[in-house]
Amino acid sequence: MVSEYQEKGFVDSALPAKRRADILRIAKQVGQISVTEMSGRFDVSLDTIRRDLDVLSEQGLINRIHGGAVPAEGLVTADTPFDQRLNAQHTAKTRIGQAAVGLISSHETLLINGGSTTLAFAAALGGLSSLTIVTNNLSLPAAVPSQALRSLYLLGGEIRGGAQITVGPVGFVGAQAISADTAVIGVGGITPKGCWTSNLAEATMMFSMIAAARRAIILADSSKFGHHAFAKVVSLEQVAVLVTDARPPADLMAALEAAEVHVIVAE
Repeated sequence: MVSEYQEKGFVDSALPAKRRADILRIAKQVGQISVTEMSGRFDVSLDTIRRDLDVLSEQGLINRIHGGAVPAEGLVTADTPFDQRLNAQHTAKTRIGQAAVGLISSHETLLINGGSTTLAFAAALGGLSSLTIVTNNLSLPAAVPSQALRSLYLLGGEIRGGAQITVGPVGFVGAQAISADTAVIGVGGITPKGCWTSNLAEATMMFSMIAAARRAIILADSSKFGHHAFAKVVSLEQVAVLVTDARPPADLMAALEAAEVHVIVAE
């Protein structure tokens, strides 16, 4: 019987270095591999494959999971450092931020989460005035034009320096609750099942922001389409608007239309 890997054109190798390169290539191709599958594929012992995976893991090329491995760049719980995200898809994020500003009016109260796309949005608010902004984004106070602000509040909690955010309750001591006109939320992934992020505590906070606002605007560049991260934030039915840089693929677009999400593609 011809295996899936043979159908894809992978060839056997008895040399450890070549075998490890093939294992890595297979992992990137199919997304997840098991020790048992690789043992049969390369006709070597389970212990040999485990040693190969240990070497690849030490090199930072894969991440070990129970019974196998996934490629390092495919691990859905991994957080990309903020400075890398800031530079990734920079032009697209700038366009998305500018387009999203067109949905906001002066005098609104905004809840804005952390992330590089929401930072681009905040930087483009200069044409508005008397905004009240509540955020957990540590980089936002320096980015938002001062003339746009009436008040700016930074949510407290644990500081996650690598992501440039705070993580904690969406609220303040002395106030039973807060409410906002609009939650502007950047997400790590968007699928027909909903919006996703890589950190459970962040997901809880993002959900609370959306629950406290009259409407939710999701900002996501096209690299987020179809991407499942670790934690689901909300279903599409809880989203009013998606601002992105390209038309979503057919299955996602159909789900967005069914949920009555208004999709704006930034030019």
